[in-house]
Amino acid sequence: MDTLGSIKQKHTELAQSLSEKGVKYITASWIDIHGRPRAKSNPVNLLPNLLAGSTRYTPRGITGIGTMNPVEEEVTTQPDEATLTILPWDRRYAWMAADMWSDKGETFELCPRSILKKQMAIANKEGFATTLGVEPEFYLFRPESLENGSGRLIPMSDGPKLKSPAYDVMTKLDTTEFIDRMVRYMDEIGMKVFAFGAEGGVGQFELDFQYGTFLEMADKITLFRMMAHQVAKEMGLLVSFMPKPYSDVWGSGAHFNMGLVSSTDSNENIFRNKDKSWTKEAYAYTAGILRHAPALAAITNPVVNSYKRLVPRLVDGSPSWAPIKISYGHNNRTCMIRLPENRPAVENRSVDTAANTYLAGAFMLAAGLKGIREGLDPGAPADFSTYDKDDIPRLPRTLLEAIEAFQQDPLTYEVFSEGFIKDYVDTKLGEWEDYHSQVSDWERKQFLLV
Repeated sequence: MDTLGSIKQKHTELAQSLSEKGVKYITASWIDIHGRPRAKSNPVNLLPNLLAGSTRYTPRGITGIGTMNPVEEEVTTQPDEATLTILPWDRRYAWMAADMWSDKGETFELCPRSILKKQMAIANKEGFATTLGVEPEFYLFRPESLENGSGRLIPMSDGPKLKSPAYDVMTKLDTTEFIDRMVRYMDEIGMKVFAFGAEGGVGQFELDFQYGTFLEMADKITLFRMMAHQVAKEMGLLVSFMPKPYSDVWGSGAHFNMGLVSSTDSNENIFRNKDKSWTKEAYAYTAGILRHAPALAAITNPVVNSYKRLVPRLVDGSPSWAPIKISYGHNNRTCMIRLPENRPAVENRSVDTAANTYLAGAFMLAAGLKGIREGLDPGAPADFSTYDKDDIPRLPRTLLEAIEAFQQDPLTYEVFSEGFIKDYVDTKLGEWEDYHSQVSDWERKQFLLV
């Protein structure tokens, strides 16, 4: 067993090794409710102190959740050494993910990473290990285009007016410099890119990389988003993970592809039989998510803009490809849940790019496990367009509806602490009320002279 002295020596040697590689600073970041990393940075020689939990924060209010309180209790961060990464876009910095702890020796109730780890521990206790792949969509814009007076950003690769640039090779080639730099950086830190291309919206792209556990993927998404913003800035571009940047463009999703395997040495896949058919656990997991879908939306679609994406059609009348119904199918993209033929994963298509991957993963995992525990049945699949089917329940239409469902669902109180729920609900109700109080140009055009 390592002694405190040997651990400190090991960390001192690690700091020296990083310094020899050109690292000057260490950033051990915790995550706020928006999924943004927050941290101070420390000189690399202080790495042993940082790993011992020396850095303190006052996270409430400042980070978008709860009421700001200048006399609140401080929390400390406990970095996860396994996530140590030299940032390829600025090798003076090394980064680690960190959990937040109170002075009472308990995980801080607003710490998304700790909330996810708790649900993963429950899964493990029940015999399951998790896998998660996320499909992050984003828009690339040229920020200088705002100077043209239109008030609208011009997409990168604003080429021929195709009905949709999805899969268009020339559109993709227009962004090769950005994508190439992203792929090089991602491969350097082990994110293993396997596909990229143009998506349905003009200037919209997707970059897919190797799956991991729920926690590993959440940490990777944190790095991915940081990286995308930094690479865009290096190239004079702007990247946006807003769910719906403009009313006439496709929304940006972050589809969750969730899997379970046996946590024993057999590593047996829980969702697919050997003949590739779906197991009863896969259907029960699906049913659990569908049962709690309205409450889940408060986390998976967490901002007022999220609900501009969850509509059946774009303004030109064409299908939006976004799910609006609480249903599942196989090769059906109008459903919230898809059971794809090419992978042993339950895909939730409702999640958008504003979601905090840690919180969304925790809540969905809890819902799916509850479905397995109770042997729920999702019913018959909807292998037809659900957009115009009135007999299928609909996902919330607004953040307000989602928050009300979140408050009313008993599962909410199993996953999150009362303090988290209060602060999250108050924060999101404030966001809704602020948004709802704004008078838009559309309203003036419609009603000013009524």
